[in-house]
Amino acid sequence: MLPDFTLPSSLAVLLAGFRPCFTAPTFEVFRALVGGTLAQTGRRTVCGMLVGAGLSRVWPHDRAHRFFSAARWCPDQVGLALARLVVRLLVGDGQPVLVAVDDTRQGPPLIGPAIHPRPPTQDRLQPGQIPIIQPARGHRTG
Repeated sequence: MLPDFTLPSSLAVLLAGFRPCFTAPTFEVFRALVGGTLAQTGRRTVCGMLVGAGLSRVWPHDRAHRFFSAARWCPDQVGLALARLVVRLLVGDGQPVLVAVDDTRQGPPLIGPAIHPRPPTQDRLQPGQIPIIQPARGHRTG
């Protein structure tokens, strides 16, 4: 249990939708890191999240690092929970969710962290199309 860490009730309600994505101890770490990220005025690092949450002198920093390296949670589940939250808050009841998809990309599959957005130009995009992601030049992608 985290010592003396509380979130504003409005934020706690929003984060409650993420509860099924984590074990009980991991959810407490998640809540602290999110709260610390929002409260941090300096660099957005893992240790900075602890500073923002007011836990840097109370909580060993390796506990926060273990959240990302070894804790049992699935980023896909967290992403789906975030998508549900966004839809619930921004889309009216019974309204369709429109998703734009551009399937015109050609070339090798994108793999790895070395990607950057390709700037849109008039000759490549039609009205309504969304820019696609291309691998950064000079980086290996596979």
